[in-house]
Amino acid sequence: MPPRTRGGYTSDAPRRRPTGSERRRRVHLREVDPVPDPDPVEHPQHDRDETEEVFEGARGGPIDRSILRSFHKHVAAKIWLGEDRAPLKLVNHGAKLQFWELDMERSRIYETVHRSGLAPLTSCSHRVASRPMLSAFCERWQPETTTFHMPFGEMTITLDDVASILHIPVTGSMISFPQPLRVDDANALLVELLGTTDVEASRETEQCRSPSVRLLWLRDHFSTITDASSDDDIMFAIRAFLLHLVGCTLFADKSATSVAVVYLELFRNLSMVGSYAWGAACLAYLYRQLTTATRFEVRQLGGYLTLLQAWIYEHFPEMFSSPDMSYTESRPRALRWRPHVIPDSLQSVRERLDRLQISEVYWEPYVDHRAEHPLPDIAWYSGCLKCGQVVEPYHPERVLRQFGYIQTIPPRPFTPPRPDRSILLEQYWERWTDHVLTDQSRGRRCHYSGSGESVPEYMAWYDRISHRIVQPLQLRSGFTTDARSSLPSHAASTSDTRAARALTLLRLVISGGREQSVDVFWGALNEAHGILAGSDETSASHSTPSPAPASHSTPSPATLPFFSPATFVYPPAASDDPPPLIVPPPPASVAPPAASGPPPPLIVPPPPASVAPPAPAPDSSAPAPDSTASTTVYVHAKRKKKT
Repeated sequence: MPPRTRGGYTSDAPRRRPTGSERRRRVHLREVDPVPDPDPVEHPQHDRDETEEVFEGARGGPIDRSILRSFHKHVAAKIWLGEDRAPLKLVNHGAKLQFWELDMERSRIYETVHRSGLAPLTSCSHRVASRPMLSAFCERWQPETTTFHMPFGEMTITLDDVASILHIPVTGSMISFPQPLRVDDANALLVELLGTTDVEASRETEQCRSPSVRLLWLRDHFSTITDASSDDDIMFAIRAFLLHLVGCTLFADKSATSVAVVYLELFRNLSMVGSYAWGAACLAYLYRQLTTATRFEVRQLGGYLTLLQAWIYEHFPEMFSSPDMSYTESRPRALRWRPHVIPDSLQSVRERLDRLQISEVYWEPYVDHRAEHPLPDIAWYSGCLKCGQVVEPYHPERVLRQFGYIQTIPPRPFTPPRPDRSILLEQYWERWTDHVLTDQSRGRRCHYSGSGESVPEYMAWYDRISHRIVQPLQLRSGFTTDARSSLPSHAASTSDTRAARALTLLRLVISGGREQSVDVFWGALNEAHGILAGSDETSASHSTPSPAPASHSTPSPATLPFFSPATFVYPPAASDDPPPLIVPPPPASVAPPAASGPPPPLIVPPPPASVAPPAPAPDSSAPAPDSTASTTVYVHAKRKKKT
């Protein structure tokens, strides 16, 4: 019998492509059957060193790869192997909104924008976005779960975050288009809804080389229209302004200069603009942009970056944020922060996130905001979000801690359907109340607000399916395994050896450059101090670097004996001689000694038990000691009394 080919047919028969049902069966089998570890010997369960214990579950990828099936294409997999990617180029149009502001001469346009529910976007958009910070968080985004995989569990941007940060509607009709728009259809839409000529529309789409128009073109043609213009011109200007607004905010694409004409269809009937779920569409679009940016070859990040940046500020305020003290809770939470570019490099932020502890996260940042903006019920919706041809899954069950509940092991993430099944998706979304998490699915609330609790078995499961640490130790801030192994042994007790070891360690830090975080410099200084002090306990605590386990805390400057550069003094070298005794000055009530004659004898307190006994008394034939020091003490005491 002739051998069978991969398609199931013999080599004599003509080969044909598998049918759609056959491909679906293959995909189904791949989703159900977990992918075994390709090299089980690579991660033995015995005879592991300390580094493996620290990075269990993060050795070049997840151990159980049934969840993160595309991790081999992820940028984090490349970073682990030593390949680095520069900070992403951010597509942020927050500064362009100031070139088209609505004043009193355009009150009719502003009234329509206000009724649409999109008016907060005109004031809450950040003009500045931090490339290192957003790039580092993008490296932790996982497309299969649509969550950020942090060292302690999953986090994501929820519909509650969108409603609180932006104050735009998250309920309403789903934003859907029947099919992608062609260039000819885009030209016809521009003529019908914006009043342009065929020549102008064709010239603009031809310059964009896509069914899009430039943001600058919209401003040049429609920003000069006021209330004194005709009714038709005002209607055209309203649609142009809304198209310009969503192109600069919710649906900013990587072209960095244009917006798709297909969104103009949403503004055909201006009375229906406020009925769309703009927040849900914005979140789906941002999910897709983050997913695209996880590929190593991608160099740009689109979407509404104000939402992403404000979300980071809300949940990690002690690391990145700069609050605005004039903020009031009636305004969108995006206005609570002063956007700024952090001075740290991408490498520094990456290391800070690798060392991040669960206690540094604000799990419920909107507690004070609930009076003005309560938690929307749709935030518990579990299903798909849609924005045109973009469909992304939404999993609140994976981030229960962000709602104040104890995190349990979530079910497997579901694969979203194809965008062409828009009718089924719209029906599912319209009945979202039937698809919210039940009280049983939510589980128990945390014992303390914002504690971020999880069930005991959660972290063991998370270690196996996730990639908690983005970068291995040997690639961090100039510290390499070979360089550390070349340091002298801590067993040496001479001051010369300790000084040589401390200098070698400091040279390693200096070689890492100024872009390293403060924690890296502080950890190296603390270790150098332990070496110079000859403390085996301090040195041993830093002999093997780790991503800040739960039992480790970085000491503050006030807790270290040498924390000021102006008063830095090296500890004395170890010696066999007994330590000198400190003679306290006499109380202020004691009269000073006479001008001549030896001072009265001083009573020396006995040393503590841990201090060696003083040296034997000198011979009586030795010359008498000088009394200058004692006289100085008495004079100082006398002056203190007069004061």
